[in-house]
Amino acid sequence: MTRLSHLTVRNVLIALHDLLATAAALFVAFYLRFDGGEDFFTRLPLLFRTLPPFLAFSCILFFYFNLTTTKWRFISLLDAFNILRVSTLLAGALLLLDYIFVAPNVYGAFFLGKVTIVLYWFLQISFLSALRLAYRYFRYTRIRRHARIEAASPTLLIGRAADVEVLLRGIESGAIKRLWPVGVLSPSAADRGQYIRNVPVVGGIDDVERVIAAFAERNKPIARLIMTPSAFEPEAHPESVLMRARRLGVIVSRLPSLESGDVPRLTSIAVEDLLLRQTETINYARLGSLVRSKAIIVTGGGGSIGSEICERVVAFGAARLLIVENSEPALYAIMEALAAHGATAQIEGRIADIRDRERIMRLMAEFKPDIVFHAAALKHVPILERDWSEGVKTNIFGSINVADAALAAGAEAMVMISTDKAIEPVSMLGLTKRFAEMYCQALDRDASGGANLPMRLISVRFGNVLASNGSVVPKFKAQIEAGGPVTVTHPDMVRYFMTIREACDLVITAATHALGSPRPDVSVYVLNMGQPVKIVDLAERMIRLSGLQPGYDIEIVFTGMRPGERLHEILFASEEPTREIGVPGIMAAQPNERPMQMLRKWVGELGRAIACEDRATIRSILKDAVPEFELSAVSSQRSEDCAQTKQHVSGQ
Repeated sequence: MTRLSHLTVRNVLIALHDLLATAAALFVAFYLRFDGGEDFFTRLPLLFRTLPPFLAFSCILFFYFNLTTTKWRFISLLDAFNILRVSTLLAGALLLLDYIFVAPNVYGAFFLGKVTIVLYWFLQISFLSALRLAYRYFRYTRIRRHARIEAASPTLLIGRAADVEVLLRGIESGAIKRLWPVGVLSPSAADRGQYIRNVPVVGGIDDVERVIAAFAERNKPIARLIMTPSAFEPEAHPESVLMRARRLGVIVSRLPSLESGDVPRLTSIAVEDLLLRQTETINYARLGSLVRSKAIIVTGGGGSIGSEICERVVAFGAARLLIVENSEPALYAIMEALAAHGATAQIEGRIADIRDRERIMRLMAEFKPDIVFHAAALKHVPILERDWSEGVKTNIFGSINVADAALAAGAEAMVMISTDKAIEPVSMLGLTKRFAEMYCQALDRDASGGANLPMRLISVRFGNVLASNGSVVPKFKAQIEAGGPVTVTHPDMVRYFMTIREACDLVITAATHALGSPRPDVSVYVLNMGQPVKIVDLAERMIRLSGLQPGYDIEIVFTGMRPGERLHEILFASEEPTREIGVPGIMAAQPNERPMQMLRKWVGELGRAIACEDRATIRSILKDAVPEFELSAVSSQRSEDCAQTKQHVSGQ
């Protein structure tokens, strides 16, 4: 039998059960009211004539209120309320039938009577609920019995009652397996001494060692701790819990915050759980309306940000996706990841370097994208301070190539991933990204002035992304695994952090705003990064996350600031007007703009200077373009003057 036929048979059986329950409730109420005496048998023929149309009406109500299509193993309070509504409507129908139609026109007196109808109402609720609740209890006990048989781990749940209840439902439904919850530790004093779905709240979060020891004394050793989202609130001291749990040899997992449509699942504890930052609420319907059925290009699609954007646009329903990447292993990895997720979009990966103008122009012309996400960049600050010319070639000329190609291909929008280091830049990374922002600004301004150029070109700035390639998190992990020391540049070094998922969702959200109607007059967006985090604090949290003690098991060593770094990153320049745009997590910046004619002049001069590695000229041009650039942030070493000026291959 097909799945559809199974559903049909099940629904018919449920409908038959409900009809029998209705008939039985009415018959029993009628019998009880008249004590099975002479009046009962006298009125019985009319009851049998009335029953068929009444059952037909009740069947309609069953379907309308989803009683026949709700799976009994998941029966809930809402289903109980539907049973109450159906029973009330049926009792009301009997009242109308008796008092308006039967009594005055057929029987000459009240046929059923108010007592019969009230009895029927109670019996109808009981008969419809009894078997459903019995089945739900049977499934619940079977899952618990299987958990015992399968040697499920005795588990302590940590968090507030609402979070723990979600986890317990997941265990009861079978979505989370091989766990046996024996107690709850709650940060709320009001929860203590209470039961949550028959599991006792045995103490507060600080009682974790005492509770584990108490269970061990009763020969019921705790094998696992499950931390819910509320267990990571600052007042819950999650790092202390993790350190003590690791010291006791207890496995620790977490229940992540659920997105719409997700099922409860357990994951390992990650460093982003310890940043204690409230993430923004994302309007996923808005993101889906932008991406659904569109053709998308992602440059740098094998990198940390690019690969996440690829996964998100596919999840939101993109019809076609072209991944442009100059690293063959990175391209292969993202293609395999998307294939493993069962993506339905038509996905194509192409090896290409954004510096190759002709190649990028040809790829975009063939693909004809609706939206281009430009994530390809060189972004490691110390490396770009040394190999500055490569940063200019990729971050400036590469971005220009992508923007021009997207415009020529008729795209609706290009979204460039920028950085908070572009604000009052002190590094070559920030400087090159700010120049690319200015080019996109100028092109966007020109596009807004004519009907033939409807494209939007926007830049989205944000800070550090946790666990991205080249970030401190993988570096710290490797150093901790090697036994230390963990190296931090400066004890006062502060950075903004957010997760890759949140950053990419907000980037796409910014694009929805830019393409809104009427056309917004901003082209640079800045993500709300929350509160900055001291790098040394992050290092200490990661050490504790590994079950070790900072300064005792693992040393932290300060190595000094590197070229191009500053202690505190900023989100807005002093001369940049900012404003709210009504989108949570995103603000607009209005940095200084330069006319396109001047920018093209600078681009041409940069091309010639790059060809002969004339660093002084390059620095002078970039200083003219970005006056707020701090010259002292870049090494003053100058390359030898070239003997002959060469035309840059970009064709600018």
